[in-house]
Amino acid sequence: MLNKPVLVESLIVFIIVLFVHAVVWDRYSWCAVALAIQAFYVQFKWDRLLQLGGAVFQFRTAANSGLLPASMVIPLLGIAMKERCKSAGIVYFERFGIVVASTGMLVALFLSVIAVGITKPVPTNTCILTGVAGSIIIYTMKHSLTVSEVIEVLEVLLIFVYLSMILLYLLPRCFTPGEALLVLGGLSFVLNQLIKRSLNVIEGRGDPIDFFLLVAVVGVVLLGLFFTVLFIFMDSGTWISSMFFHMMTAVLGLGVIMPWLYRLIQRNPLLWLLKFLFQTQTRVYLLVYWTFLAASACGVVFYQNAKRSSESKKHQASTITRKYFHFIVVATYVPGLIYDRQLLYVAAVLCLAVFIFLEYIRYFRIKPFGQTLRHLLSLFLDERDSGPLILTHIYLLLGMSLPVWLFPRSCAPKGTLSGAGALVPYSGVLAVGVGDTIASIFGSTMGEIKWPGTKKTFEGTMTAIFAQIIAVALILIFDSSVNLNSNYAWILVSVSLVSLLEAYTTQIDNLLLPLYLQIMFM
Repeated sequence: MLNKPVLVESLIVFIIVLFVHAVVWDRYSWCAVALAIQAFYVQFKWDRLLQLGGAVFQFRTAANSGLLPASMVIPLLGIAMKERCKSAGIVYFERFGIVVASTGMLVALFLSVIAVGITKPVPTNTCILTGVAGSIIIYTMKHSLTVSEVIEVLEVLLIFVYLSMILLYLLPRCFTPGEALLVLGGLSFVLNQLIKRSLNVIEGRGDPIDFFLLVAVVGVVLLGLFFTVLFIFMDSGTWISSMFFHMMTAVLGLGVIMPWLYRLIQRNPLLWLLKFLFQTQTRVYLLVYWTFLAASACGVVFYQNAKRSSESKKHQASTITRKYFHFIVVATYVPGLIYDRQLLYVAAVLCLAVFIFLEYIRYFRIKPFGQTLRHLLSLFLDERDSGPLILTHIYLLLGMSLPVWLFPRSCAPKGTLSGAGALVPYSGVLAVGVGDTIASIFGSTMGEIKWPGTKKTFEGTMTAIFAQIIAVALILIFDSSVNLNSNYAWILVSVSLVSLLEAYTTQIDNLLLPLYLQIMFM
């Protein structure tokens, strides 16, 4: 039987799906309901496989499979984007939303079929349910998508299959099945979009900052795959290997990534980036302010490690200490969201590339900083960092940045959506920066009443909801572009549901919560 936390987590996800269905009420929302029902049953099969050690790959063990909450994110994002762009009359992005929703459903179905296929004995009822849901989704796709869109969906599925086989083998215990679906599904879609736009660059469609995101993400992932294969045949911890690492990074960056970006934006990428960053005085002030905050974050790391050296009994940083970084990230993102969202968009991409590159240096023990990074970051590990990679800080950055990157600018008149949609770019700040942080601090210090079956407390959840409402009020005061049009009840319901999800989910909340809050706001 499923335990209580999983049942409550599933119930919250079902409520969110039904909210979206009630608002949209079309063939795609019916498909989302069918996908949610079958994912709930298949999630039980995945959980059983993980408990018995029967999964094909090694997944993160301190959590359930998370298939249901992860399966619904991409389809619901696509449906929400479709509705927003349809109401704005932007046909191209309306079709794009349909492709996103169809791709998410097909990838989730594929993961479900794998679970059903490797479960012994074969679960007949779950097979029938998966077949019915799959038939509904494929029938809808057949009558909704053009031939080129079907090909695009299948391309993403193919990339997902190959990426899953490679990365889940190379990175054991780094993901649950649900987290793998979210991360690898997103990577597959980004890679397919980059290939598609590279082939159709003559059309001149797209913003340079969007191309910058695609090339940066794909570039750092391909860089990691290249060095992973390379260091199978040589020791990565020697000076010769380290010199080769830095040399090949420069060669691949200047010889592959830069020309690729040049082809897409039709101008020198370095000159474009410098001009973009220092275009206005406001941007210069923001960059100086962010540099100060980055130095402060480094200071926290060094200070905590110095305390560990002097206190031999202390081996790990406390929850409150780790939440310092959440406060720093909130202080980073809020001014960017208020004064210059495009600069925040590009700065977040640069920061993601730097974080991943530093993780490569730590993981491969690249001299001269690899071993130092291993020592410094080991203090901040928690149970979610059970694999060879440390991903929690990258997930924090992604959780704050994804609402900014995924904001449908082309479908938003004057750069903002109406009603609760105006808060979409703030989803990461509210869900992770404010809600998750306050819940952890108050729950760990003053919480006494625990939610059944979890370590999270009622007091932590209630203070998180209250803190997010206060944060919304402050956003209304300081950001003149936000106009909620009296949608306060919807905002309260959205914040409450996502806070409850934080209390019951065992998945990476830094990644999951902002996406669900964004879906509700959209």
